[in-house]
Amino acid sequence: AGLEDPRVCVTTSRDPSSRLKQFAKEVKLLFPNSVRMNRGNNRVDELIGSCKESEFTDVVMVQETRGEPDGLVICHLPLGPTAFFSLSGAVLRHDLEGGASPMSEAYPHVIMNNFNTELGRRIGNVLKCLFPVPKADTRRIVTFSNDNDFISFRHHMYSKSGKDNVTLHEVGPRFEMRLYQLRLGTLEQKDAESEYVLRPYQNTASKRQLL
Repeated sequence: AGLEDPRVCVTTSRDPSSRLKQFAKEVKLLFPNSVRMNRGNNRVDELIGSCKESEFTDVVMVQETRGEPDGLVICHLPLGPTAFFSLSGAVLRHDLEGGASPMSEAYPHVIMNNFNTELGRRIGNVLKCLFPVPKADTRRIVTFSNDNDFISFRHHMYSKSGKDNVTLHEVGPRFEMRLYQLRLGTLEQKDAESEYVLRPYQNTASKRQLL
């Protein structure tokens, strides 16, 4: 990380709805140097193989249920790990109240809030390695904020008027993420060892703070 800029491939699950395609387009605009690839009939192993040959550093796959984005998979190439997140409350840019600000293509500052445990720092690294190193004066901000193991994603631009007045403009999209599996291999390696699996039905599940 930081030695060379990441190259991210954004794709969808098979047969995406129009809303998921729009969400994938907006996710593609979030990551500088990213490319959106139509899934078509490609199997997962074919997809990962072609991304390795094209020297992508990460694959981001968005998934849906009945047109609502509800899954995000981040696979680091060439060796892993692969993080699986459930998504909730996805609000696309054109659904934002008051309209969204124009999307900047500048490299953003990435704010990681409250990733304190060892697993939290690991997930923080997975997320921040999707973004290149920004210039110091960039006005674009991407925030991942952990609250009780739910990660809130927000995307803003800021503008300064005067010495102390800073105005935030939400760019969108916005969504909440929850990690449910972290696997050591790449996406097509079904037998790879799991570093973490969410177990919400155990008696002590409500007491655990994992990130």
